[in-house]
Amino acid sequence: MKANSSWLAWVLLVMALTFSNLCAAQTQGGESESERWFTIDALNTGLGEPPEEANRVTPRESIRSFLHLTGQEEYAAAAHMLNLSEFSEDEQREQGGELARQLAEIFQRGEWLSVSDLPGREDAVIEDPAGQNPRVGETRRNVEVSSLKADGETYDIRLGRYRVGDQEPVWLIMPISVSYIPALYEQYGPSALESYIPERFQASFGVLRIWEWIAIPLFVLFIGLVGWGVHRLISLMSKWLPSGVSSIFASQIGMPGALIAMSLVTQMVLDYVVSFSAVATTTFRVLLISIMAWGVGTIALRLVDTIMLRLTRRIVGEIDDTKPRDERRLLTSLYALRRVIILITVTGVSIYILGQVQLFETLGLSILASASVLAVLVGVAGQTVLGNILASFQLSFAKPTRIGDLVIFEDEWCYVEGIFYTFIRLRSWDERRLIVPVTYFTSKPFDNLSVKSTKMYRSLTLTLHLSADIGLLREKFIEVAKEEDSVIEHHKLLCYVTAQTGTAQTVTCYLMTSDPLAGWTAEMNVREKLLAFIRDNHPEWWPREIVVISHNDIARGAQGKSSEGVGSVEVKPFE
Repeated sequence: MKANSSWLAWVLLVMALTFSNLCAAQTQGGESESERWFTIDALNTGLGEPPEEANRVTPRESIRSFLHLTGQEEYAAAAHMLNLSEFSEDEQREQGGELARQLAEIFQRGEWLSVSDLPGREDAVIEDPAGQNPRVGETRRNVEVSSLKADGETYDIRLGRYRVGDQEPVWLIMPISVSYIPALYEQYGPSALESYIPERFQASFGVLRIWEWIAIPLFVLFIGLVGWGVHRLISLMSKWLPSGVSSIFASQIGMPGALIAMSLVTQMVLDYVVSFSAVATTTFRVLLISIMAWGVGTIALRLVDTIMLRLTRRIVGEIDDTKPRDERRLLTSLYALRRVIILITVTGVSIYILGQVQLFETLGLSILASASVLAVLVGVAGQTVLGNILASFQLSFAKPTRIGDLVIFEDEWCYVEGIFYTFIRLRSWDERRLIVPVTYFTSKPFDNLSVKSTKMYRSLTLTLHLSADIGLLREKFIEVAKEEDSVIEHHKLLCYVTAQTGTAQTVTCYLMTSDPLAGWTAEMNVREKLLAFIRDNHPEWWPREIVVISHNDIARGAQGKSSEGVGSVEVKPFE
């Protein structure tokens, strides 16, 4: 009977688990169904059946097929990669191919598109081996392909996953992105000059078109001639100006002025005359922003140098060690101010470049931008100052020590009184102030006695004769330690023999104190009281060297006391 009941119970348990799993699976499937794709009734009915070359299973394959078909000028087939649900069937047949051609031109001339960066899975799940993305493993039904700007506005080209009935879901350019194509084509489409280029030169050759391989060297040569002309003009102006500060300033800005003029002319040509492919355009724009920012920053620094030169000649004159100390101090302050201005200028230029250049986002070079470029640009201005500033930020964020902490730095007990940009101010126990550079402080090991708790285990060591009664000494230590207010956790009071020699033994006593400084005071007080107890009551516990010539010796304990005979001769240690 018991066997039948057990068998029935197992059957019911299995059925319950199976039913619960099915319910959970149905619920999960119902919740994730709408998150994996957009369900629609019809898709591009005016275009007919999609060609076999149109692979729309994954975002990567969809864009790859689109670029392949448009590269073969099969724009009607490439239109199947667009979701034209906002158009009627007749408009889909009439405008689908043209929209595909315009979008191909936008991809060709706009942002540098890397197909490999698009998801290669059907569900476009977020993959992050490093585990830094909080949405890792999440399924997506739309992804961004490109983000472009036109007339000051930003337009996103996105892919969406669509499913019609029971058919397999496909990835298409979303309708909202299709509506952006005319505005983007007006911005990134071919210029009027390109209409005069023969058709045979319009074909692609590598990453550029044939006519671009010819036009780009001529374009660079033209810009170089413009820069050379501006440089010569500024040089002539410096000679025409009267000798003095103005002529010196003009002679120093020839190169940065030429670079700024080259950048402005290049920008105007790219905006109004000719439009190159995305690879060339992106490269030119990155160089333009960098050169423009560097030229403006250099001119600003040359202006500061000129003003400093004027002040030096007017106030100080030719400086040497024969000049008064105040004048040399003034010149030192001027050059210190120059370094500060250089640091601020280079930092501002670097931030501007990194904020304007969008290439770092698309190519995944943000690490290069923030670490390499910024380190090179800013590090030239002031390596030591910048190192101290970065080290102070490190202390602020990592918090290995905080203001008010008690630290032992290079055998000095100090409180951290202040953490500044370039130095740390420490207050020693005898009220001295230690000014330590931040980089030097962070490069040296130090004890932080306040990092977790102010409690501290203290120990005191006594060296006594072998005849010392450790049990009696332990009782006295516990009694004395409990009288100290700063001694806590009395159950952790310990007193043991920790070492021994032929004539003496080392006794170590341990006590837990509420904070380090109070613990130091308690340790001193307990040591003094124990020494006074031994001195007044058991002076024979002091360590000494003896020679035994009788059995009646105190070193033998009770047996030596009860024995009779001649006394012993005690040999005192050498002083």
